[in-house]
Amino acid sequence: MLFTLLAFAIALGVLITFHELGHYWVARLCGVRILRFSVGFGKVVLRRTDRHGTEWALSAIPLGGYVKMLDDAQPGDPPSVAAQAFNRKSLKQRSAIVLAGPVANLVLAALLYAGLNLAGTSEPAAILAEPPANSLAAQAGIMANDRVIAVNQQAVQSWGEARWQLMDALSSGGKAELRVETAEGLQRERILHFPPAAIEPDGADLMAEAGLSLATPKPRVTGVNAGEPGEQAGLQAGDVIVKVGELDQPSAGAMVEEVKKHPGQVLPVTVLRDGAALTLSVLPLAQTGPDGQVTGRIGVMLGADFPMVTVRYGLFESLARGVSRTFETVWFSLKMMGRMIVGDVSLRNVSGPVTIADYAGQTARIGFAAYIGFLALISVSIGVLNLLPIPMLDGGHLMYYILEGVRGRPIPDKWLENGQRIGLGLLAALMSLAFFNDFSRLFS
Repeated sequence: MLFTLLAFAIALGVLITFHELGHYWVARLCGVRILRFSVGFGKVVLRRTDRHGTEWALSAIPLGGYVKMLDDAQPGDPPSVAAQAFNRKSLKQRSAIVLAGPVANLVLAALLYAGLNLAGTSEPAAILAEPPANSLAAQAGIMANDRVIAVNQQAVQSWGEARWQLMDALSSGGKAELRVETAEGLQRERILHFPPAAIEPDGADLMAEAGLSLATPKPRVTGVNAGEPGEQAGLQAGDVIVKVGELDQPSAGAMVEEVKKHPGQVLPVTVLRDGAALTLSVLPLAQTGPDGQVTGRIGVMLGADFPMVTVRYGLFESLARGVSRTFETVWFSLKMMGRMIVGDVSLRNVSGPVTIADYAGQTARIGFAAYIGFLALISVSIGVLNLLPIPMLDGGHLMYYILEGVRGRPIPDKWLENGQRIGLGLLAALMSLAFFNDFSRLFS
């Protein structure tokens, strides 16, 4: 729990602080006086005032931060001070300052995605299992051990990249063109037509339902118990099992069942070791279970041998892919919001702080790359959410500024007050829905 909370606090601290830095940087460029920039909320722990008169503060609650500007001049302020007030700036400058926060989040997401592409990540290769009969993949001609190398003319290196390129068509319905490389090394085009899907947070995997799943990994020996049949036969950690008895290309489960069937009987096991095939004779130890049934065991631990690829790009391609991934995520998010409004997507997909904290902890445990990917996704979400035209959000302020530009004069105070009430109500309803969904998942 402590680890999850720490991962969540770091995520919010980084993403919200960067959002506020966006407002700060543009406000400074526009000549607005910044009174305080705080990392965190609540009681100030450390503070320092710079030569511009801005107080930089570290506060006790590390869940984001805020920037406090001089909103309007006070009576008696000299003209030089009054000119630094936010409300004295032009419409374009105020709009730029408000827009800078969400844009900063989108820029951060693009940089994080670019960093992952540049550093490289190890991911499963997009080698497909044999699709179930009558599935969409089977109807399109997908066969076992086909490797996806492009989706809709976009080259892919890994299973993760293939899933991302298929996500829009899988969720919204539509056509997807796959280029695959067969087990014989031939390239073929496969076209799949997906119907619109009902998306539920605990629903089935849309890829699997379409018949697209990773090929079953070969069992890999991860450990050998001393003095037991596996060690006596010469099995070693790192051996990849390719045949057990008459069973070719077994899964780990199938291998275990085959061994169980041969207590006290010599069983040939073929392994790949350093790229070479080696056949060993194993004599499974007969053991009697609680039910009196005699089964065989050889005393080895098994893992999955997924074919892995390192996905890495050069500097400029990494930056281009980072920007592209960010805008694809923005577009996908907006489409899902639109489908929620018209009822095509369940409102149960709205998540709140509890679910986000859970995902922060899960991705941090998986590894650094997974956590950075999570930060990029949440940064996009913060950017998109803040651009919604809801009063009290940055998008609501931009909406007011657009109206001010159309009318040629500021929005009346009564409009602003009513808008604040409406915005507060909408945000309260959204947060209530998010918390309800969070706790429903937590206790269901």
